[in-house]
Amino acid sequence: MNNLQDLNIKKELLPIFDYSLNMFSKKRILEILENPLESVDQIIYRQKILKGFRDNNEILKNYSYTILYLNEVHFFLNNEKIEDLSHRKLKYRLFGSKKVKNRYESKLNQLILLFFRLESHYFSRLTVNKFPEKYIQSIRHITKVLSAFNLEKYEYIIREDRLKDKHIIDLTRRINILKDTGDLELFWENFFLFEAYLSINIGILKNDFVFPSFSTKTIKLVELYHPLIKDPIKNNFASATNVIVLNGPNMSGKSTFLKAVGLCIYFGHLGIGVPASKADIPFFNYFSIEINRRDDVLNGYSHFMTEVMNVKTVVENAVSGKQCFAVFDELFSGTNVQDAIEICRTTINGLSKYKNSYFFISTHIEELKNVSNENVSNYFIDCELIDNLPTFTYKLKKGWSEIKVGRILFDKEGLNDLLN
Repeated sequence: MNNLQDLNIKKELLPIFDYSLNMFSKKRILEILENPLESVDQIIYRQKILKGFRDNNEILKNYSYTILYLNEVHFFLNNEKIEDLSHRKLKYRLFGSKKVKNRYESKLNQLILLFFRLESHYFSRLTVNKFPEKYIQSIRHITKVLSAFNLEKYEYIIREDRLKDKHIIDLTRRINILKDTGDLELFWENFFLFEAYLSINIGILKNDFVFPSFSTKTIKLVELYHPLIKDPIKNNFASATNVIVLNGPNMSGKSTFLKAVGLCIYFGHLGIGVPASKADIPFFNYFSIEINRRDDVLNGYSHFMTEVMNVKTVVENAVSGKQCFAVFDELFSGTNVQDAIEICRTTINGLSKYKNSYFFISTHIEELKNVSNENVSNYFIDCELIDNLPTFTYKLKKGWSEIKVGRILFDKEGLNDLLN
């Protein structure tokens, strides 16, 4: 199982893409965000679907309806017993209570008005050939169910007069046919997935995300950034090795950079756009993203033991042949410095053997800059000293940072004088 809890998918990532109008579509969006796709073909297919929504944006940009109608219609069709009144027309006309007739009329009014709006404003106007062929079948099934209600006729009747007994009898017959054939259940499945894709497309367009390509074994990201930060600093990154050791002082932006890279890679494997102006990435089938991890109190593990178990899981997946993407923020910071130096070196050198996987490791341990391994590269988030004070640029550079921000801030606050 992928280790994704530090991405905070429901709390942080869902709001980027959630422009849904109902809880059913929102649930589908969350399902998409929680489940990376299993092959490049699946990724490209979803990209093509979302590009179809992008190409139909002019039609769909004002997509809306009365949310109460949707909830009422969904409950009516899925949870209420709807008799096929065509089997007992005379009894319904002569003996049907006013309460029952009013209920049917009210619910069917909502259904017709909702479905007519969906069909006339949106689905009938789509340029369906912008979508991949397989997904076109899902859209055609939605329109098939909508058209089964003879919406133009019944919308006119509702608008100019009202539904009569014969109309209600006909509509209950149509509903039961759709239920018996399984078309109604499939309609809702296709419809809410359609809305989920539409919502994700809005998020992609609003954030100007781009679709990555998967034609390379290296990671190449141009102007990547963290999408939750206002006015973020953008960085370029191109991997020369499969182990990347990231260093730099506290508050310089290491965790933010790791999260930005992690989101680019992860979003790409969902088949959606990524926060960069261009992205070429490899395919991965195991993800572990550990950022700002705290003690695992529920399992009784200390911070250090949690790190050990996580590294073990990643290594086991790499050994089994999985193509892993893993992020370790402040690796083994939960143990003493001498232990950390030794086991970090072992980990870095060991991970470098798995050429089909990528490992990003942030650290404060300066001794690790001397790790001699052609499959390991060092980067740092830059910090400049201006008037002997640290100024963070948040720019990624190759090499190792030599600035000791801790000492500077310690002295700036007057602690040297106070303690001496």
